[in-house]
Parts: sequence; structure tokens; C-alpha cells
Amino acid sequence: MDKYYSKTHEWVKTDGEEAIVGISEHAAADLGDITFVELPKEGMDLICGDSAGTIESVSASSVVFSPVSGTVTAVNHTLDDDPGVISSSAEGKGWLFKLDNIDPTEVEELMSEEEYTAYLETL
Repeated sequence: MDKYYSKTHEWVKTDGEEAIVGISEHAAADLGDITFVELPKEGMDLICGDSAGTIESVSASSVVFSPVSGTVTAVNHTLDDDPGVISSSAEGKGWLFKLDNIDPTEVEELMSEEEYTAYLETL
């Protein structure tokens, strides 16, 4: 699986026309202790750039945007009871949702891990 990043700090791992989406470790660190997560509904169709949910922490709230278009096939229900998993494993166990029927051309517009690291240095 290849991993790509958006300028709004979401990551996407792709496998053919399927993808897993989450927020970057950088975004999780900026938010601090995460206390609540609102995720999209399974079966929901998202367009690239759509609001897909919200992540709240003790100090801030952040909208999660879908980095690619697709249909939500699963959400990470672990986060319902333990949203702090995002803080400890943002790019692993803290994934947010899975998409199917993604558009590969949208993925090409995202940043590689190296490009994202360079982008962070400009902020």
C-alpha cells in the first residue's frame, strides 16, 4: 500500500480502488489530547475535499476532509470508546475510515511522504 498526504493533514493509504484515511501524526500532535471523534456514516459518498467528520481535543476542534472521492465502506469504531488512539497511533490504529471506488487521478494530486515532510517545514 502506498501512503499519500493532503495539505489539510489527512493521509490515505491506497490499494487499487480502496483506501484507508486518517490524520497525520503532525495533525494529531497539534491537536493534543483527543477527546471526541465524529466519523462519516458507512455507505456515504464523499467527494474529494468534503467534510468527513470532526476531531475534538481539550484545546481545539478540527474538521477532517476526505482527501479523495469514494464510498465509505467502514469506520474505525474503536475510536467511539477510545478517541485517544489517534493521539498515540495517528497513522496506524488511529485510522478514521475506509473508502471504496476511489479515483486514482485524485491520489496522484496528493503528496508523497517525502513531499509532505518538506511541506511541513514551510509551515
